[in-house]
Amino acid sequence: MHQVRHLLESKGSTIFTIAPEAPVLDAIKQMAEHRVGALLVMRDEHLLGIVSERDYARKVILQGRSSADTAVSDIMRNEPLTVGPDTDVFDCMRLCTDSRVRHLPVIKDDAVIGVISIGDLVKAVIDAQAEQIEHLQRYITS
Repeated sequence: MHQVRHLLESKGSTIFTIAPEAPVLDAIKQMAEHRVGALLVMRDEHLLGIVSERDYARKVILQGRSSADTAVSDIMRNEPLTVGPDTDVFDCMRLCTDSRVRHLPVIKDDAVIGVISIGDLVKAVIDAQAEQIEHLQRYITS
């Protein structure tokens, strides 16, 4: 099965970030603009946390807080789960499922080199299964 590095090679390694002191409203605007479900919360090159649409819904909307007056650091998940570029896709799927997270920052040599989502992982598994089916069909018909 493919490793995380293969996912990043095909999807790219663009990272969308926000500062911890930024208002949540800015984070939501940025997520909408980039069509992503989460942003890495970083100071310089250091990963501090991750903030997602789910965090916004549960920690701002449902609690009646103001998006403009609440800092990202107030709702972000500290110390997010991370994976390395050599991590197997199935291991990432298991981690996302068991931990109930949808985004995994990819770390190499203490630097963030990308982010993968549960959608990226599902696509990779479907593609791998389709490839395996094609190989089996060729084997059977030859």
